[in-house]
Amino acid sequence: MAGSGVSRREVLAGIAAGAAAGMFGSLSSAKAAVSEMVWATWDSNGHPEYIAAFEAQTGVKVKLSYLSSEDAQFAALKTGTASDWDMINPSLNGSWRYIKAGLLEEIDMAKIPNAAKMYDVFKTTPKVLDASGKQFAVPYLWGLNPIVYRKDKFESEPDYTTLFNEKYKGQLAMRDYALESIGIAGLVAGVPRDKVFLMETKELAEAKKLLVAQKPLLRTYWQTIGDLTNLFATGEVSCAFSWRVPYDALKDKLAMGMAKPKAGIMGWCDCFAMPATLSAEKSEIGYKFIDYLLGAEFATQIAKIGNYATTSSIIRDELSKEQQAAIFVDDMDVMKSFMWPVAPENYSEWLKIWNEVKAS
Repeated sequence: MAGSGVSRREVLAGIAAGAAAGMFGSLSSAKAAVSEMVWATWDSNGHPEYIAAFEAQTGVKVKLSYLSSEDAQFAALKTGTASDWDMINPSLNGSWRYIKAGLLEEIDMAKIPNAAKMYDVFKTTPKVLDASGKQFAVPYLWGLNPIVYRKDKFESEPDYTTLFNEKYKGQLAMRDYALESIGIAGLVAGVPRDKVFLMETKELAEAKKLLVAQKPLLRTYWQTIGDLTNLFATGEVSCAFSWRVPYDALKDKLAMGMAKPKAGIMGWCDCFAMPATLSAEKSEIGYKFIDYLLGAEFATQIAKIGNYATTSSIIRDELSKEQQAAIFVDDMDVMKSFMWPVAPENYSEWLKIWNEVKAS
């Protein structure tokens, strides 16, 4: 495909057009009294152009409410301060908290035809089930979180120790997220990657020492990927534990690099879920929306613009090897080397430490 003279954009556009024609019939039936749904998600997942086709086909406006952290999302649902959210975005590895707290509506997978195209690793994961085997969330998007950096500012590719190096004081940034930041400190402290998300009090104390020492070196704890991208663009940050968004947004303007530390690559997977309090009428629209998220049109748009892969194989075989590599679906074995951050049973202890680090 790469040698055919057809551009990646043209290929993806063609796939999208074909998919739209096939999907229109099933989605048009969703036109109903519901005129608006609020989707709480990350700013990188919810670009308006990703969902424009769904809105056009159903007549339902998807209002985007961008998240700052998974912990904030969970707390908002738990305390009832997010009563206007109709669809939410728990992580694969954090879904158990929502399920255990009774915050989610049970999912009927028979209402999601495109689920048949999901990769088995996501289709069969037990992480979205309760103890009785009922399903409460649907994995729909996945990828990896690298270190993004300015190649012109570093002599060699950074690793996690770079984020704690006083030499780069004022140029560094970490995500404001206890699970990943404490996990990275654990790796730097020497905890094996298969034990990092099982750290107990003694190991957490060592990680805390590193994070307290790191804090004066940081330009910021970033909360939205848009803010971090702007800091890279203005030269205020030159190295950060990040999502890939700043790399993709700035690589044609600045000497951007994307490092995958040998100590362990943080994988991520986002899920779709609906609050347990959602009305039946809105739930039906929610099912149409998750079917759209697992369909060809969303997969094509987010691959083209965001360089992300959905959990569905629906467009994979239509892509060239180069296109598959760009969204990490050329070799599915890559997931075997990932670290999948898991909120542990003692996560309240992690959150306490994280708050103490930020207050230090």
